[in-house]
Amino acid sequence: MGSGKSFWAHKLSAVLHIPAYDLDTEIEKAEHKTVAAIFAEEGEDYFRQKENEVLKSFANKPDFLLATGGGAPCFFNNMEWMNENGITIWIDEPTSVIASRLKKGKSHRPLIAAVEDDNLNEFFIRMREKREPHYLKAKYHISGNYITEQDFLKNISSNE
Repeated sequence: MGSGKSFWAHKLSAVLHIPAYDLDTEIEKAEHKTVAAIFAEEGEDYFRQKENEVLKSFANKPDFLLATGGGAPCFFNNMEWMNENGITIWIDEPTSVIASRLKKGKSHRPLIAAVEDDNLNEFFIRMREKREPHYLKAKYHISGNYITEQDFLKNISSNE
């Protein structure tokens, strides 16, 4: 959440001339409601099941970029499935950067909507600790204070 997955997927889509998708947007289309509404009405378990179904619907699509939600790799062996079916990249931004980015729009994000602004960074530190074992399974890991288009392109091209 907040690491720039959707931003980079769409930016790289223009460079690579392949379509980019956002998994949460695809779930919203399938369910005809927002992720926040799905969490509120159906709960996280239902959302994670739907997330898994929509993710696997990409199995037979030709080349594309897919920005998943931050929790997607952590459920139903999704990371293993993504590794078997494509190139995975963990965009590892500092938690303080993520907290700063998400303060404004947090009401639209069910997992952080109720977290006080002053507690956001600590929340992301705890979330990262829980999710990191899954993220470490990504084929590539991009981190640093300044991530560039070239960082992604060299990882993607080294896999061809």
